[in-house]
Amino acid sequence: MRGETMLLGGRYEVAELIGRGGMAEVHLGHDTRLGRKVAIKMLRSDLARDPSFIKRFRREAQSSAGLNHASIVAVYDSGEDHVVQSGGASVAVPYMVMEHVEGRTLREVLTEQGRMSIDQACRVTEGVLDALAYSHRMGIVHRDIKPANVMIAADGSIKVMDFGIARAIADAAATMTQTQAVIGTAQYLSPEQAQGQPVDARSDLYSAGCMLYELLTGRPPFVGDSPVSIAYQHVGEQPTPPSILEDSLSEGLDAVVLHALTKDREKRYQDAGAFRADLQSARLGRPVSDAAMASLALLTAGHPAISTAEPTEVYAAQTSPRDGSPPVAAAGSTTSTFPAVRDAPPRRRRSGAFRAVMVLLALAALALLGLGVQQYLEVQAEANKVSVPVLEGKPRATAVAELRRAGLKFVETAAASATVLEGSVISQDPDPGARVVASETTVRIAISTGPAAVVVPNLAGRTVEEATDLLSEAKLAIGRTVKVNTNKQPKDRIVESTPAAGQSLTPGSVVNVSVASGQVEVPLLTGKTQDEASAALLAVGLKPKTEYRQTSRAAEGTVVAQDPDAKEVVALLSEVTITVAQKAPPPPPPAPTRTPSATPSPTPTPTPSPTPTEPSPSPSPSPSQP
Repeated sequence: MRGETMLLGGRYEVAELIGRGGMAEVHLGHDTRLGRKVAIKMLRSDLARDPSFIKRFRREAQSSAGLNHASIVAVYDSGEDHVVQSGGASVAVPYMVMEHVEGRTLREVLTEQGRMSIDQACRVTEGVLDALAYSHRMGIVHRDIKPANVMIAADGSIKVMDFGIARAIADAAATMTQTQAVIGTAQYLSPEQAQGQPVDARSDLYSAGCMLYELLTGRPPFVGDSPVSIAYQHVGEQPTPPSILEDSLSEGLDAVVLHALTKDREKRYQDAGAFRADLQSARLGRPVSDAAMASLALLTAGHPAISTAEPTEVYAAQTSPRDGSPPVAAAGSTTSTFPAVRDAPPRRRRSGAFRAVMVLLALAALALLGLGVQQYLEVQAEANKVSVPVLEGKPRATAVAELRRAGLKFVETAAASATVLEGSVISQDPDPGARVVASETTVRIAISTGPAAVVVPNLAGRTVEEATDLLSEAKLAIGRTVKVNTNKQPKDRIVESTPAAGQSLTPGSVVNVSVASGQVEVPLLTGKTQDEASAALLAVGLKPKTEYRQTSRAAEGTVVAQDPDAKEVVALLSEVTITVAQKAPPPPPPAPTRTPSATPSPTPTPTPSPTPTEPSPSPSPSPSQP
């Protein structure tokens, strides 16, 4: 893993180390199939060798992959792959592939700048509570809320990390409860976690309260020399009101923080929504809930302005007899039980020795008696215990019947599951086989509501292969692929999906896509102006080529012809020739006609008018010739 690039699942390249915790290492990764950055979390090899841990981790990884919320780092994939260790041995290491978030953790921010402004601290915590409200509705308890598990992204958004892993670790460490071990970071442990008791969503709210305390004041509510001393404080000491450490904080913020840090989970905030509503009210200067104000009054009733008493002094006074120091008698008390016998010193010495022996015998008898009583009580206690039945995977009615037969109380929550049938048990707490006192135990079961709705991803601009992978990650399948003529996307890229991106579907649903063919239909251009025709071609991804024709049959500047014709399908960026009418020039004036020179008309000779005379006799007709 150190000398060459590792490829997980045949797909994810493991790059440089970007984070390390007590349970896992986080590497920058590259998804070779989708060409994107990812974060890859790999469990430590010593945890990876525990079969029960691997089983629970896989189950929780699947659950966390179903969490789809803007304030939760998305889990894209999970699995396991064989890793060769430095000694040459190969081990199957579970891994999770997550969204890569550019930003800084709250721990880094606190280290660099100290406490946050009131507005920033409240807004960050509100983002965390949004994520918790969603995850709790989905039946997932984080169990390790702390600044190192919260990121502020480059755009200012809040991202909560490590959902599911803390739950899997807690499951694997169930047997550690018997040795007083606790899981989680000590400064943010809830009292029930510190005591090894079963935890629920309200434990996350206590941890969020610890984190809010640190964001506002620059330090956690409890500090100490060791995790054990801090855990004792979570169980037995009240926190100093934040306003004593930072006097700019309002009474409302004091109330919200102290209510979240109430020792008894039944008396603190019962859900993340109520916590967030109060915190927002305090940030805006509005009144907070009566329950929060009651917690403030209770915790500050006898609280001095600044207490300088060291709690260890009280513990020293209480534990001094264990250290072998003699008890201090009260003033005036009798310290001698037996009167002195002055007339028989030798007998007094024998009596003293005798009494010493008797005292030792009595102490031994008491010790034996105590041991016997303890063993008897342990036997009786064990006899009064019952085994928690196996409930996971069983129908609710069957599980409830088995719990009632065992005399166990139960509470149930609903949660989505892609692997457990609707109406069956997803998970249980305590684990199957745990020995518990029935009268003191409530078994929590999560009932499947079936697969959670999934959101259609944005497929526009993707290839069909990329879309298939994205839909598979979203637990959806690709359906029909239809070619469309458009310039909205390059050739072979998806134009849109049906249903559209952002819609919610049942897992396994089919999403149809339309893919750009790389061709477009030529629009009708004749009758348009040259500018209109050019704009219409550019709008569909075609290039205009202009020619001109002189004509008097169309208005000047109007398209009179186009090639190719309208409605023909051509490749994107093809040329379309448009012929534009150009005004014909005026006709030339007619050439002058040569006219022959005019011949003067002959002047008629006037005929003299006859003078009236005697009418001349008409000539006789000539006789015809024989």
